[in-house]
Amino acid sequence: MTATISTPASSRLDTALGRFTMYRLVLWVLAALAGYSLLLELLGWLTFGLPAMLAHLALCLGLTYASNRAIAAVFHVRPHSESSLITGLLLYFLFWPTQFSSGLQYLDLAGVALACVLASASKYALAWRGRHIFNPAAAGAFITGLTGLNIATWWAATPAMLWLVLPGVLLVLYRVRKLLMASVFTVVAVSIVAVELLRTGMGLGEALWQPLAQRPVLFFVGFMLTEPLTLPPRRWQQLALAAVVGLLFAIPYNLGFVANSPELALLVGNALAFTAGQRGRILLRFRGSRPLTPTTTEFSFRPGRPLRFTPGQYIELNLPHGKADHKGRRRVFSLTSPPDARELTIGVGTAEPRSTAKLSLLALNPGDELTATTVGGDFVLPRTPEVPVLLIAAGIGITPYLAQLSGPPARDRDVVLLYLARNAAELAYAEELEHSGVRVIARLADGSAPPAFMQNAGPARIDGAALKALVPDIARRRVYVSGSPASVRSLRAAARRAGARRIRVDSFSGY
Repeated sequence: MTATISTPASSRLDTALGRFTMYRLVLWVLAALAGYSLLLELLGWLTFGLPAMLAHLALCLGLTYASNRAIAAVFHVRPHSESSLITGLLLYFLFWPTQFSSGLQYLDLAGVALACVLASASKYALAWRGRHIFNPAAAGAFITGLTGLNIATWWAATPAMLWLVLPGVLLVLYRVRKLLMASVFTVVAVSIVAVELLRTGMGLGEALWQPLAQRPVLFFVGFMLTEPLTLPPRRWQQLALAAVVGLLFAIPYNLGFVANSPELALLVGNALAFTAGQRGRILLRFRGSRPLTPTTTEFSFRPGRPLRFTPGQYIELNLPHGKADHKGRRRVFSLTSPPDARELTIGVGTAEPRSTAKLSLLALNPGDELTATTVGGDFVLPRTPEVPVLLIAAGIGITPYLAQLSGPPARDRDVVLLYLARNAAELAYAEELEHSGVRVIARLADGSAPPAFMQNAGPARIDGAALKALVPDIARRRVYVSGSPASVRSLRAAARRAGARRIRVDSFSGY
């Protein structure tokens, strides 16, 4: 789920990237960069020496993988192999490959080894309620730097590497929907560095090029700052965090035992994000499920402790199951229960064909336990109740509105809900919608009649003219659109043509 919208061209990219989990995509991109660095060494564009680079790569990957598994066994948890390999690859690019031309550099090797072990340990030791607080690679690099054994040089920030770093970073940022956040950080950091370079007499073009090509701005923001698990839940918080970290990244300072460094800037940002978000993972005990429609099911959970969220936000569930598909074990679902409810509920499309995640949900028995890792999202209503809204739901896109329409706040706001479904049987939460008291307009594709409390929009396609006729004052309303990517694209365009000025979308790309 994401508050963004795709064009037809980017829709194909969304489909392609949607086949990979965030972890797997980052792993493959970093692996490609590692292979590219070895190729550059063979071509003579890097000067580390191929044996040194191969040994460095093997040390970082092998030690982070092994130490992660060993520490996970001590804490009796299941290790995340992809995460450990990502950390190893990050450390490969952070520390200078140990040179062998003048003999074995034991201290340098010990420093890299220490960073690998510390990075793995930080996931468990520097954690709160089962969730790590700091980026593991940054934590390992920073603590190692304090020992004096080795120091992170971020050698990935070289002009030769930039040719693949840039597209790789853009691919990752597009996948995690953090292009705007990355832009804020990049503008802040590059501007500060460029101003300092201009003061030394450097030309404008070179002053802008140097921080991008020879400092780890892009690598830092693409693979480390925007890690979802160490970000605050709201977009405005993420943008503010990007600006603060950009300042810490670029402004030189020296406090005696520590000086400015990318890893320190990131750790400070991680600490700030921790104070703003849902601290720690939540243990959920499965209570039961009920069919909503022939193709949708509601699942109920009892949280081990109160969950902080705003109506309209999503929850990420960790669904351990054998033979997980390419999207992995973690999936996001809109919360349909209000924040003060004793139980958490989610509505899920369960029509055939079903993903491995949906099959694992359907296989749950009362009393089974899951963990929630993240709560976030910006698909929330305006804070001011005087602002009128139009909510447009296509199919399962009704789910984020349920928590928003529960309780007195919905009755205090001017709300119109347009609900699109195949037929009357597919109108999920009809009873809850009637109880909310909001005006509901239903468009049923088969031409059947909706429940009596809903206005019948007829089976005609909802275009700009039809939407304007149904909601004549759409121009003064905040418009929210939720559903599948194709439905969201079509309905957003219709809302624009009908005169809507401010539109927020939530796209369900499948889970």
